[in-house]
This record gives sequence, structure tokens and C-alpha cells, in this order.
Amino acid sequence: MNERQFTVAKFIDDTGSVRIGRIDGNQLFPLTPTGSVKRLIDIIAADDPIGTASSLATESPVAIESVGQWLPPIDDQEVWAAGVTYKRSQTARMEESEAAASCYDRVYQADRPELFFKATPRRVSGHGQSVRIRKDATWNVPEPEVTLVISPAMKIVGLTVGNDMSSRDIEGENPLYLPQAKCYDQSAALGPWITLYDQLPPPAQIQVDLKIHRDGQIVFDQQTAADQMARGFEDLVGWLGRDNSFDDGAFLMTGTGIVPTSDFTLHPGDRIDISISGIGTLSNTVVQG
Repeated sequence: MNERQFTVAKFIDDTGSVRIGRIDGNQLFPLTPTGSVKRLIDIIAADDPIGTASSLATESPVAIESVGQWLPPIDDQEVWAAGVTYKRSQTARMEESEAAASCYDRVYQADRPELFFKATPRRVSGHGQSVRIRKDATWNVPEPEVTLVISPAMKIVGLTVGNDMSSRDIEGENPLYLPQAKCYDQSAALGPWITLYDQLPPPAQIQVDLKIHRDGQIVFDQQTAADQMARGFEDLVGWLGRDNSFDDGAFLMTGTGIVPTSDFTLHPGDRIDISISGIGTLSNTVVQG
């Protein structure tokens, strides 16, 4: 039997209403809500998310390019993140903080992963919206991450593209500053939509591409794949759910395998494009202040 997949999005229509829709090729099909399925969270929380989404009536399609505003595909969920899950991330974290290098080395090899709270929904940007770099930081980078869409039953039901914005100089000064380096307004981006899966693709097929544009030029371009992770998706979700419940489900950014070198920092006006195979491209413009 062929495994099913279904792509759902959140957007604002021509009347200014928040809607959900299905992505099929280059078209968006608005979905007609029902009494029990009005928001993306209702689909994610269903016993059969793909079946639930497929059961909704569709309206006349519109071209993806004509959609005026995409919203992050999140409702009431928390966003969490994992760290030091790729070898490149381990190396970068050790480089940025000599004093804490050993703790990053240990967590890369430990049974228990690094997990931290990343964002509330209002701090999350969607496709085409802005992400922020801190005014009190001088070394700011995006972290492109495969992001798990998790149901209230702690089941992985889909994937989206995530950007874990980070102030590396703040975190490098003292690991206890990590919440300030990671958690602030517009510090996270999700989108452009969610791809629901019966079964996730093999990690080697989940390719991640980061491009940063500045003044019409690509100033950073690097790729990785999820099979470079030292930990599995299910393992991370298992740790996240220990003594922790998520009535609305959660999003879990799974760490980055792409880290710009220490001589690179984001500038206001930069455009960050993160593409993940099977999902799409999340684009955001950098602002400061």
C-alpha cells in the first residue's frame, strides 16, 4: 500500500479571514471547516490527520504565488528545540564557548539530549514574514532545522521547515544565557506549511538547504541531510514527553547540521531561504530593533 501524505497550510484570504488549505502542486485549495475541524490543530490532533484533512471539502483553487499572506502553521502549540544533534553543531558550540566546550561534547554522546523551550506561538514567524536579530548581539545566525509536528498523543504526524534564530556570542559568553540567545520576539520561523505523513521518509531523503541572500548576492550556501543526525526523531520525542504533557501537541526543531563559520553574521535586510525536500522553502527577511 502506498503511504499517504497531505500538505496543509494556514493563510489569510482576500477577505482578511484566517483559513486553512491544501497545497497540491502550485495551487492552494481552501478547505471548508466543519463543526469539529476548524483549525490546523484539529487536524494534527485527530486519530487520522490525513484522513481528517482529506474529508474536508475544498473550494476553488488559487495559485500559490497569489496568496497575500502566509501564516506560520501553528495555533496554540509550544515550540521546543533540540541541540547538538549533528556533529557540525557539536563542533560549532564547542568553538563558540571554550569554557563550556566539554559540556557540549558530553551531551553529543550522552543518552539524554539537549532539549529547550524555544517559542510561544506569538513569537513565531511564517513564510514571507520577518525574523529578528537582537540589538545586544553581534554574532547572529539562522539554524535550519527539520521540525517535527507532534500530536497531543506525542505521535509524529508531519514535518515542517524551522529556523531557530540564535545569538551565538551571547550563548558563547555563558551557557546559562542560552534562553536569551534563543528566545525573543521573532526568534523562530515555521513554514511554509506542514506535510502530513503516514510514515516519515528515510532520513537520507530529508535534504536541508540553506541560502542567505544579501544585496542581490548569495553570501552563504550549504546543505545537509537528516541522516547526519546522531539521534533519531522518535528518540527526541520520547525524551520531550518524559514527565511533560502537551495538550495541544508541540513542534520540535531537531537541531542543525549547518552552522556558518565564526566570521559570518546576519545583517538587517538579509533574506534567509531554508528548503527541505518534500516540504518546501521557508523564506524570511532579517530585521533588527
